[in-house]
Amino acid sequence: MTRTLVTGANGHLGRRLLEAIDDPVRAVVRSRRAAGMLDGHEDVHIVDYTDAVALTNACADCSAAVHLVGIIKEGATSSYETAHVDATRALLEAAAACGVERIVYLSILGAHERSPNPCLASKARAEALLLASPVSSLVLRVPMVLGEGDIASRSLLASASRPFNVTFRGSSREQPIYAGDVVDAILAGLAPDGPTGVVELAGPRSLSRRDLVTAASTVGTRTVSLPLWIGLGLAGIMASVSRNPPVTRAMLGVLDHDDDIDPNPASAALGIELTSLEQTLARISSR
Repeated sequence: MTRTLVTGANGHLGRRLLEAIDDPVRAVVRSRRAAGMLDGHEDVHIVDYTDAVALTNACADCSAAVHLVGIIKEGATSSYETAHVDATRALLEAAAACGVERIVYLSILGAHERSPNPCLASKARAEALLLASPVSSLVLRVPMVLGEGDIASRSLLASASRPFNVTFRGSSREQPIYAGDVVDAILAGLAPDGPTGVVELAGPRSLSRRDLVTAASTVGTRTVSLPLWIGLGLAGIMASVSRNPPVTRAMLGVLDHDDDIDPNPASAALGIELTSLEQTLARISSR
């Protein structure tokens, strides 16, 4: 029997995957609280993502894995190195021990080992581990993902519901992709004949952050753009007075990355059809 392991299964994409994968799925989460978000799913393991022994137990009888674990903001108990590099290394050890044949890893557009941004650099180091391993691996780099009821969509709709919205560097390029398209891409990557290596996938349209808010607005929102350095300065001040600030400089750097790629080669390689921005906004607005 084919069984797929999904790490970070309690996230928005993870929960979608649990419903979309036809074969049995083993959900891996980090805490009982996260497991509580998967009520009704019978096969759930609570595991420290950096614990190779525990992951090996979870990987038993699994032929494939989807690695969704990732953060854009470090916290008191999780660093980029731990969440991205150490967790990926532990999963690879477990996969090798259990004979997992294929891994699909969700990464971020802009990931690069020489990136000055610690989040993007750590994501790239995790990618490198996968690509150098004997396990057949697909790295999917995606931008902002929008899905019904998820955090990114709620934030966008909140900004678009106000008469005035304030953002940093409103000219920053966004190329959001519908969550259902990411799930389709992951499913294609799990296929035995699916693509391997790094695939950069995004929505069909790249536009400025200011224009994205305007497109999502039904009240004619006007966006005021502030220089990024102001945001970075405020984030630095918050970091100096709080151990867990709501926004960090690294987080702003990830969110400020300009996303503007041709998505057609990736969608063709994966055999998927991308949802238009207009359809995506309509779906998340009707939630």
